[in-house]
Amino acid sequence: MGRNVIVAQSGGPSPVINSSLRGVIETCRMFPDTFGKVYAGWHGIEGVLKEELLDLSAQDEEEVALLRYTPAAGSIGTCRYKLKKNQVEDFQRVIDVMKAHEVGYFFYNGGNDSMDTANKVSQLAREKGLDLIAVGVPKTIDNDVGDSEFKLIDHTPGYGSVARYWMGIVQNANEENAGSSPADPVLVLQAMGRKIGFIPAAARLADPKREMPLQIYMAESGVTGEEMCDRVSDELKRSGRCIVVVSEGFDLGDLGFTRDSFGHAQYSASKTTVAQQVVNMLNDRGLPVGGAARGQVSGTDQRDTCVYASVVDLDEAYKVGQKAVTIAQSGETGYMATILRKPGVIYAVEYDRVPLADVANSERSFPKAWLSQSKIDVTDDFVRYAKPLIGEDWASVPVVNGRQRFARFKQIFAEKKLGVCAGGKAEEVRRKRTKGT
Repeated sequence: MGRNVIVAQSGGPSPVINSSLRGVIETCRMFPDTFGKVYAGWHGIEGVLKEELLDLSAQDEEEVALLRYTPAAGSIGTCRYKLKKNQVEDFQRVIDVMKAHEVGYFFYNGGNDSMDTANKVSQLAREKGLDLIAVGVPKTIDNDVGDSEFKLIDHTPGYGSVARYWMGIVQNANEENAGSSPADPVLVLQAMGRKIGFIPAAARLADPKREMPLQIYMAESGVTGEEMCDRVSDELKRSGRCIVVVSEGFDLGDLGFTRDSFGHAQYSASKTTVAQQVVNMLNDRGLPVGGAARGQVSGTDQRDTCVYASVVDLDEAYKVGQKAVTIAQSGETGYMATILRKPGVIYAVEYDRVPLADVANSERSFPKAWLSQSKIDVTDDFVRYAKPLIGEDWASVPVVNGRQRFARFKQIFAEKKLGVCAGGKAEEVRRKRTKGT
């Protein structure tokens, strides 16, 4: 019997995050001499700190298989908690929990902050003399993990599905706008993307031949609110209608947003939204045609809707989870499993590894060469990059009695062997949440 495993998730989920989880669970089962029991940190690293370890080895194979069709993070939970250098108590607690449960392998699924956590755990184990292998599994819908040269990772599992989502949303919105334009000539759609424009850029996949009156305003565009109004007005004079896709991070001044524990702006929790501000600006200024602008804000459905999941994304998320396990099985620690695109016109990838230290807290930028000269569109090079990621067909979604069938794990947890984590930052977070603060 091998040493035990903890797998955990962090940050915002994606439609394919559980496909990576499935890849980890099923591949660990292939090597019983290397991997013992597989536990999930219930709600990420917070679950490790609280010694809340869901027993994944006790779950039915059918439920594990259903992870492919289960979006978001409800199966084992996620968190937005970051281990920081000065949190000595939390670091010691992680080591204590892993020692108590004979954990020899730690897989952390997430974005750049999560890779930083995995790297810290790997370094800490080495310092404390704990025989632990830590491997990262990449995940983010923003596609901002890694470098801007795409040498560390070509794309992140989750992005292909949100790109497919926006392709579908814009196609359908265009039908709505074409029909209702006499009354509602401008439709403003807000997309996720704090500082990087890969998500709003995916709107172009709905109209690669540029036949729609579509304008895309990414955070990187540098276009002002007044310039936006001018350009929308120009499009209305030409076409009589306009679809505006705007990033939630598009700069319109302080919207009163809050921040999560990573320090990231929470635009969906702000007092107003970018989309509403744009609608207000357009209507207050007045349109050169009849009717008014209206807005639509897509929220967490961008990352929790499995019907838009890309089959390519689902398959790659699974395989990157498998790759993480094979890295660990070979005895190597401090790496993240990665996806690299092979050169050539035929889309193909290979799975490799990169040091966690190289990717921890990394943040790629949207290539300037992929932003059009107008600053309100993307180039064909971006379309060629993104199109293979969305797949060619709809993902299969199991349905029972008309309702989607998701994985449902038994709530079987490892017996706690340590006392309560007294005074730790994670416990402090828990108390605040309980009080509703």
